[in-house]
Parts: sequence; C-alpha cells; structure tokens
Amino acid sequence: MDREVLQQRHKQVEEAIADTPLVMTAYDSLQKSADMAHPFTQEATFLWLTGITEPGWQAVLERGKLILIAPEHDEMHLLFDGGLTNEAALHLSGADSVVGQREGEALLKELALKYQSVYTLGEDPHAEHYSFTENGAPARLRTRLRSDFKEIKDARSILSKLRAIKTQEELACMREAIAISVSGFEAVRETLATSEYEYEVEALLNSAFRKTGATGHAYDPIIAGGVHACTLHYATNNDALPKDGLLLIDAGATVKGYAADITRTFALGSPTPRQQAVHAAVEKAHWRIIELIKPGLALKSYAESVDDIMKDALQEVELLKDRTDTETYRKYFPHAISHGLGIDVHESLGGYKEFVPGMVLTVEPGIYIPEEGIGVRIEDDILVTEEGCENLSAALPTHL
Repeated sequence: MDREVLQQRHKQVEEAIADTPLVMTAYDSLQKSADMAHPFTQEATFLWLTGITEPGWQAVLERGKLILIAPEHDEMHLLFDGGLTNEAALHLSGADSVVGQREGEALLKELALKYQSVYTLGEDPHAEHYSFTENGAPARLRTRLRSDFKEIKDARSILSKLRAIKTQEELACMREAIAISVSGFEAVRETLATSEYEYEVEALLNSAFRKTGATGHAYDPIIAGGVHACTLHYATNNDALPKDGLLLIDAGATVKGYAADITRTFALGSPTPRQQAVHAAVEKAHWRIIELIKPGLALKSYAESVDDIMKDALQEVELLKDRTDTETYRKYFPHAISHGLGIDVHESLGGYKEFVPGMVLTVEPGIYIPEEGIGVRIEDDILVTEEGCENLSAALPTHL
C-alpha cells in the first residue's frame, strides 16, 4: 500500500482515538519445528496501519506522529533471514521516525508520565472458540503497558470500524486477488476430467496463484471430494477424487495482504440426481441472498431473510419439514451466511448495524448431508455499493 494511503490512515486513527496514544505490535515469528519457523503472517491491524510484513516491530501513534520501534537483529540473523532496515520501514510505513528497543522503552515510560490511558488491541473476544494457541505478542504488549499506564483501552472496535469500509486502493488489491482466484478455479475446472487426487487440484491452484503475482493462498485451501465436503474446514487434501460425484473447492489468493474467498462445487463425472438437486437448491438460494444486499439494510433483517431462504432450500430437498425446527435447520446449514473480508479472511463488519457502502462480505450458502455423503457450498465476494451491491467474483460461474 502506498505510504500516502498509510499516512491517511494514521490521521483517521488519530481522529478516532482523540487525545490518547495508541501502541501496537506486530506478531511474533512462531516455531514450526526445531530451528525452523512457520511462514510468517502479520497481525492484520498492524499491517493495515503500517504496511510492515515482518515480525517484532511495534508502532506508537501520538498526536499525529507515528513512531516505529524496531526489533533487535544481530548480524547472524540478518545474514540467514534478512530483515527490514530502519530506512526501508520508515519509507514503507509513512512513519515519522524509527527508534531502537532501548529508545522505545524510554518512549513508553515518557508517554505514561503524560497520559493515564493508552490504546492497544484488547483480548480477542472469540479466542475461547479457537483450537490453537494465540500469537503471544499482543498479550505481552498489554502486560508491558499495564506496568506503566493506569488504564489500558481496547482499540479493537475503533480500528475494526475503520477497516470495515474499504478504500479504492484496498478494493483494487481485492479485485486483483479475486481475479487471480477466478483464473485458478477456471484452470481447475478444465483439468477435472484428468485429475485423480485432491492434492493435484491443490497443486494446480498453488501454481495458478503464484505465477500470476499473488503472494499465495489467503488461507489453507479446502479441496474436498465427496463426503469430505461435510467437514467445513477440511484441509487434508490427500484423498482420491470420486469418479462420479462432487468436489467442493474453497480457496482464495492474497495480493498485498488482501484476500479473496471463493467456493464452488464442481461435478466429477456424472453426479446423481440427488446431488444435482442439492446443488440446484444451494445455487438458487445463493442468488436470492445476494439480491438482498443493499446499503441501509439492517444486518438483523438480512439474517432473518437468509433464514427464510435457506429453509426454502432445505425444504426443496426434503431435509426440513417444520420451519420452526432449528435443530434440523442447523444440522444441514451449520454456519453463518456471511463474514467480512479484507486483510483478514474472516473480518469484522465493524459493529455496524446495517450495510454501508464500501463493506466487502461473503455470501456462502451451503447444504451438508453427512449421512448421504453430500456437501455443497457456493461462495462469492460482495461489495456493498451506493445503489446496491456488486458481486466481485461473478466472473466465475456457479453451475455444476
């Protein structure tokens, strides 16, 4: 992202937090095994604010000035792993200055003498539902700030509201990521007749994404043949594809940190009439739901309308008799219909109560019937416009 765009973000944040400093941290690099680290992914809000994609950095925003605190790297680290120089970080981020660790410690103590409160990212409200260990950098920063400041304020809601409305520069990145993803899906469709394993499809997507300029996958791709599509986050991608049946692919490229998130369910050989009927019901619901989206529509009303549409779909394939039977409804449609999309694949819509122009969200209806080995999902990326909405991934057909 251009430094001028980042500097405009600094001003937006400054106006939102008023006369209170903000201190942010990059994520830590995490161990993969022995002396190897996992490929690094930056904390999304830190990336949005600074453009820095490397671990260990911190940022302090106070009275309109952004100061970066650089990590300490010895010569051996730089020789093996490289690193962002202070000069490059300054230019990239649009910051006013860069200081070292010792100066950074002094800066925080100086701020604590001037301010009783400080903003930072608070605890993730969804962390209790995760099946993994959180990156430790934000928690360590909160602990550090509590030792000096009297009050730690959570900036999460303020920053997520700013991030929810995409600028033209952000949309340009997302359009590119989506276009690359669409090309990858099209390449897969052309080779399905000769593909035998899920991993072959994944390899083709890897090639399609990287050779066209994307950083890679925005998330681990789901290549789910047959019954595997009933596991919502299936990511093993190793099994043989069924000769006749369905293949669910959920994948998206990332460009300059911005994600695409697309799902299609493709035909393998000759799907059964039942499989075709389930796909037809999901496809019909998909287009009905997209037609709902427009600025000013309350998110609560949207959710209620989606429930009506998805119950219609389940009744069409004789999976739901009683529309008040929530347990059965959620058995066959167990996930949310939409989520925000941006740097994070699952991004907040900023706490807004209604759709606002500039939001990008997914629409992803699905029907999953484990006892029949059938799973169908269709997902597109939707931009809320002044007049209604734009399907950013509409170039990729939804038919079997």
